[in-house]
Amino acid sequence: MTHDEARSDRLAHFLLKKVNKAVRDFDMIAEGDRIAVALSGGKDSFTLLRILQYRQRFALEKYTVAALHVAGDARGPELGPHPALEDWLGVHRVEYLIRPIRLAEDEHLPMSCQRCTWNRRRTLFEMAVALSCNKLAFGHHVDDLAETALLNLTHHARNETMLPVRRYFDGAVVLIRPLVYVPEREISRFASAQDFPPVPPACPLGQHTERRRMKEAMAQMQGRNSRSTWNLARSALAAMDTLPDAEARGAGK
Repeated sequence: MTHDEARSDRLAHFLLKKVNKAVRDFDMIAEGDRIAVALSGGKDSFTLLRILQYRQRFALEKYTVAALHVAGDARGPELGPHPALEDWLGVHRVEYLIRPIRLAEDEHLPMSCQRCTWNRRRTLFEMAVALSCNKLAFGHHVDDLAETALLNLTHHARNETMLPVRRYFDGAVVLIRPLVYVPEREISRFASAQDFPPVPPACPLGQHTERRRMKEAMAQMQGRNSRSTWNLARSALAAMDTLPDAEARGAGK
């Protein structure tokens, strides 16, 4: 094993501890699961894919992993090829499916971020079903949960955030977020040791959203209190009666 491979293995093992805790706490993965990872092309979703693959070497339950990529953004579908992403998936022998975002005929373009998210998620569910996957994994991390909690508090007076697990279509497809205990900085550290392809250009319509402002606000709070991100996320999860008892009382992070 080379020095780079050893470093990558150490970082993967470090992340796996928190992923395994999330899997146990929220009962995310079971024997025979077929998990589709929503692969946006960014570091978070690529990290999730690699960690779920790495976990297969040690997990008691046996499961398979595939990748789903939705082409397009708020400006509409992008029908062109994605050679860098497809080449990487081919090299790493990942089963995958790529489709353009599916829109209604009367969908107005450009879409709002909310409409774009809704259409992308619908497309992902359809793709998961097409690949016979019963789990759909998103790469949201604890920073995403904290930013969502802050947005809901300040804009809607609700102490809520993303759910670690959510069931759709009477449980036929279950959305899971195995990185909910992982800070973004640890994902960045892991990604720097990988051979991930270049991140696709960000949608220009998403650079001045309220969520972007929440991210900036969270960065300032994190600079003053290193636990602020987890505290916000934990508070919202506890209010939603989602956290295990120990984490709800403040233990864990």
